[in-house]
Order: sequence, then C-alpha cells, then structure tokens
Amino acid sequence: MASNNFKFLFRLISLLIATASAQLSSNFYATTCPNALTTIKSAVASAVKKEPRMGASLLRLHFHDCFVNGCDASILLDDTANFTGEKNAAPNANSIRGFAVIDIIKSQLENLCPGVVSCADILAVAARDSTVALGGPSWTVLLGRRDSTTASQSAVISNIPSPLRNLTTQLYIFTNRGFTANETIALLGSHTIGQARCTIFRTRIYNETNIDSTYATSLRKNCPATGGDNKLAPLDTTSPTSFDNAYFKNLLNEKGLLHIDQQLVNEGIIYSQITEYSNNEEAFRTDFANAMVKMGNLSPLTGSNGQIRSNCRTLNEQISPSTRDVMKCQLLYSFS
Repeated sequence: MASNNFKFLFRLISLLIATASAQLSSNFYATTCPNALTTIKSAVASAVKKEPRMGASLLRLHFHDCFVNGCDASILLDDTANFTGEKNAAPNANSIRGFAVIDIIKSQLENLCPGVVSCADILAVAARDSTVALGGPSWTVLLGRRDSTTASQSAVISNIPSPLRNLTTQLYIFTNRGFTANETIALLGSHTIGQARCTIFRTRIYNETNIDSTYATSLRKNCPATGGDNKLAPLDTTSPTSFDNAYFKNLLNEKGLLHIDQQLVNEGIIYSQITEYSNNEEAFRTDFANAMVKMGNLSPLTGSNGQIRSNCRTLNEQISPSTRDVMKCQLLYSFS
C-alpha cells in the first residue's frame, strides 16, 4: 500500500510540473523585453569573470528558491519589521550569496523594460548562464514566472536538504519534488563547482574513515578541529572552477568533501551511475541540463498570480520613495 501511495505521489508531482511548464514559454519576453536574455547573460559573465565562485553561488540560489514552494524568487525577499523572509533560515544564513548580482541585473532590466521581467525568471536564467560561464552545459529556460508575495522560513528548513543528512533522507526530499534517483545524482553533480565552509565538512575530515588520508590531512590545515568555521574549501579538489565530471572521479577516489557526497558510492545502483558519469562527461552534462529544466518548472506562479517586483528584495507595495531613489543610484552605478 505504501509503495502504491508513493508511486501516486510521484506521478501527481510529475503531472503538476508538466502543467506548469505548459504555461511557460522560451520566448516569453520576445516582444516585451527582447534584450532581457542578453542583458542577464552579460551581467552574469562579468560577475563570474570577476569571481568564479559566483557561478556556483547563482546556481545554488536558484536551487534554494525552487525547492521552497516553487521557483518564485521568495528567497530574494529581505526581512522587514513586518515581514520575515527566507534568507536567515538555518540552511540559508551565512551560506547563500549572489544577491548583489541579481540586484544589478534587475536594475538594468527595469531600465530597459520596467515591470516586465520577474525576479524568478532572472534567477532561472542566471543559473543557466553561470553554469555555461564555467564551461558547463546550456539548456532552454522556459520563462513567464512571476514573483511571490510571501516567504516561509519553516519551509526552507523542511525542504532544503542538508549536506549532513544521510543519503536516504536526501533522496526522499528530491523524490518529494518529483525527481528520480538518477536526476538527483545528476543535480548533485553541481558540486563540481563552488566551495563549502569548514563547519559543514569538519566532522567528515576528522571523524569519517571513507576519505583519502592525504586529502583529509590537506583539508585539516585550513579547517581546524575547533574554530575557523568560515574557512573555505572547494567541493571539487581537482578543477573547482570548471563545470566538468571531476566531482564523480573524486568520489571514486574517496575525495568527496561533504558527507552526502561520499555516501553516494555506498549504493550499488547509484555507484554505477557515478562510474558512468566519471567515464562519460557528455552523459552527465545532458542529464544535468534536463534535470535543471525540470527543477526550473517547479510550481511557478503564472498568469495573474504573484507580481513582477520592481526590486527583487522588496514587495512592490512596500517600496518607499526613498527606496526607489536608492534603486536609481544602484542603476547608475551598475552602468558606470
């Protein structure tokens, strides 16, 4: 009975994703803001060139948005005296970044076509363009999402998978979003770029045994047993700023930085997929791109639902005249 309920839930989620994607379109801004995509691409390329780590940050920002009540830019909303956003929820606090890049892109688009391009769509396109900027695959981003007027810290805690959890829990969270085990492994391949803080991988390098001893020793030099929580290490020790299949090769050599990463090789079926990706980079790139399209279609707001925020950090009705002046200054600065 439990198995039948599980299959029904998975099919229902898949149906909802398919319905949502039918309401989106790859040419949504073709007439209303024809330069939207090139504007986003240029800004992302500039940001990643200045700081390669930003590519992973923008990709992760889209993921943390979509897994909490859908791809609706709720993650971008700031806390106010009367509103609690998602930025300070435990999985996000002192972790997610890239907000300033999104601010610049939004300012540029508001100058080109005010009130047209949503923050949710900016996140989706920026995730794709940042992946490409680091040598990764491209994919067609369906557009037409609108921005939420709500946020939920509790939903962040419930729906963002922790790198400290076991594999079964991780797979369960992704399955609840309609992803197969294969799609989940492909998405985890995004750990081929980016960095993690010492506090996230300290237990692994000091207490776990399924880690290459030389690799663990090198990590301990920058991540002490106590203190240094914000010291960084690359998720992919081989090519941390290139989107490739080195992450999977590292796992086969017990050089996964995070607990969840190295757990992947302990499952037979998953192990075979990791082996395939380590030998066939094109298969990984294709599967990753397809999984990203699916993630970008999670429960978007469309039609008259939500709004198109003028400032991604603030609901439209909350924007004061002084805030609009600040936005104008940010726009002038972004073009200077």
